[in-house]
Amino acid sequence: MGYSPGLIFIIMSRICELTGVGSRKGSHIWRSGKAKKKGGIGTHITAITKRRFLPNLQRVKALVDGEVRYMRVTAKAIKKGLVTKAPKRRWSKDQAVAKPAAS
Repeated sequence: MGYSPGLIFIIMSRICELTGVGSRKGSHIWRSGKAKKKGGIGTHITAITKRRFLPNLQRVKALVDGEVRYMRVTAKAIKKGLVTKAPKRRWSKDQAVAKPAAS
């Protein structure tokens, strides 16, 4: 079976579909020792490891070009009002099946 890295990147990436915000690099710093203001000789960095800060992505039903689809957007984009949420579904599956049969 063929493997396309580009396709995997589009599907599995942690990127907001509206703003394009992705993960950021950072570091986790370990310190040891007692602070000078608490009577010690000061804290010292003992280790630094790399880490990633991930965006707060939410899966939302949104109206895009007149059709409803799921999008992965950041909570910040939702708060700003960049997402137009899909209207609530007012019909049941039984009504949808019965309608074509009546015509």
